[in-house]
Amino acid sequence: MPKSIKRGFLSLVGPVLILVIWIYASGAIDNKLVLPAPAMVFQHFLTPFDNIIGLGALTKNILVSLLRVFFGYIIAVMLAIPLGVLMGYNRTANELGNSIISLFRPMPPISWQPLVLAWFGVTSVATMLGLTRGDAYVYLNNFKISMTFIIFLGAFFPIVTSSIHAVASVPQPWIESARVLGANQWDIFRKILLPGAAPTIVNGMRTGLGNAWTCLVSAEMLPGSLSGVGYLITHAYEIARIDVVITGMISIGIVGALLDYSFRFLEDRKFKWQHHIK
Repeated sequence: MPKSIKRGFLSLVGPVLILVIWIYASGAIDNKLVLPAPAMVFQHFLTPFDNIIGLGALTKNILVSLLRVFFGYIIAVMLAIPLGVLMGYNRTANELGNSIISLFRPMPPISWQPLVLAWFGVTSVATMLGLTRGDAYVYLNNFKISMTFIIFLGAFFPIVTSSIHAVASVPQPWIESARVLGANQWDIFRKILLPGAAPTIVNGMRTGLGNAWTCLVSAEMLPGSLSGVGYLITHAYEIARIDVVITGMISIGIVGALLDYSFRFLEDRKFKWQHHIK
């Protein structure tokens, strides 16, 4: 059996086993308020553009959640990578910043909720831009500063720590060889350190995006949220629609897996060379 087919087969064993257990358990319990049957849940995926419990289509809520996550994630990337590279490259910067990062990194993003609400309330991007009506207001009002901050925290620390480690772990012989060949500090930084650190930085970005997506539910539980998969889950639970809760959970899992696969695909295509270095 070819390896690709074998890997594909093995990757399906777990989901199929879970589905079988789910079918058996839902039949044994026979209570849709505790565990609805798979068919009841999968019906929502067969009609992804239909309105669900008055909160819009599943596709619309997934798209809103993705945009929220990417908004906070991009801000985290823009800040974390330069800071991490600087701390990995410069010992003084590392000593100044490491204690602060070590202090805040263990704090789960959800623990910031009360403080974030005190700081930002329900302020959105639309509010900051002074918009009060119109299509732009409706769209930008979905991006609450408090939600963005929670998602930002989830992504920031994995990216910054990976960036620090990436730059600090570039093999010293590479740098010494470049110096022997006449390279200056800027050439070493641009042509040795950054390319050598890139695979680990990308891996940190992958972890950061996973964390940001994981923080989605807690972010969308904050006041002011009226859409998104996280809000869909919490609102469905309040009205005892467990089928919608499970639909939202599966959606989060599938989208998270696709996001992770996109980074693994990038790593396999662009950084294959690192597997041949001993």
